[in-house]
Amino acid sequence: MGAFLVTASAATVAVVAAALVVITGRPGTSNDPLGIALAQVSAGKAGASLVHAREEVIQEDAATESFSVTSAPKVSTLPPPAPVVSAPAPDPGSAQAIGYSLLSAYGFSTDQWGCLDDLWQEESGWRYNAENPSGAYGIPQALPGSKMASAGPDWQTDPTTQINWGLGYIQSRYGSPCNAWAHEQADGWY
Repeated sequence: MGAFLVTASAATVAVVAAALVVITGRPGTSNDPLGIALAQVSAGKAGASLVHAREEVIQEDAATESFSVTSAPKVSTLPPPAPVVSAPAPDPGSAQAIGYSLLSAYGFSTDQWGCLDDLWQEESGWRYNAENPSGAYGIPQALPGSKMASAGPDWQTDPTTQINWGLGYIQSRYGSPCNAWAHEQADGWY
């Protein structure tokens, strides 16, 4: 019966000390209640067993700490979205006004207007008959210009046809005028 009480007492001390470790600190620190409790337990078989258990806890804790540091996942980052360029609505009756009014038909909000305006101002100056020696033509500078025939037979002279083709191209290739403008700025073309 006496051995049972010593073993039960040692087990109780171990459980209480383990709880204190979780609450107040890790084994091996200056605030080591498990080490203090073990020092108070007799050096008999139960005490040796607790010392061994304590050493295993310290090793597991060190291994866990090492594991968590070396296996921390790397967080991938997505590129930032293209910046939105604020710009006022264009003058009515202009090619720009047509472009502005067609933004929503392609799922673009008017906050994309500034990017579209900058893009096509740089590409063609918003001129329906702008030609490039490479064969690019029109407001969106389609290459070759005849690609715009898919938007209408008047692709050579009608700004609305050209703008519809250009917005469809931007939507399918870049997702938004601001993404197309960012590509233009980075690479000199879109």
